[in-house]
Amino acid sequence: MKKLLIGLALSFVFCSEIITPRNLLNTVHAQRKPIPPYAKWGVLAMKKTKEKYPNAQIIDYLHIGRISGPTNSTEKFKLWLKHNRKEFGVFIDIEFNNKTEQVIKVTFKETPK
Repeated sequence: MKKLLIGLALSFVFCSEIITPRNLLNTVHAQRKPIPPYAKWGVLAMKKTKEKYPNAQIIDYLHIGRISGPTNSTEKFKLWLKHNRKEFGVFIDIEFNNKTEQVIKVTFKETPK
């Protein structure tokens, strides 16, 4: 009987240790999202946009995609800007060399939507 009580007591201790709220909280881990490959081009797009529109505020950002070529590629973005009470979109294309990642040209096209 004594062994049975000790066994029950030990199993209770081990079980209670496993399912305590403190232990449940310790098993939760935040997941880090990987940095997308276009992130550095997005930073450049915002920098160039601020240079071209210094008085405007960037209020939204969208990566449209990449057009890959044999030697050069183009990252495409759309930024939404606000200046005074006017809001407008700007498409930004950043063309760069695939091997060196040297920027060849940056183009802007405004859009009302």
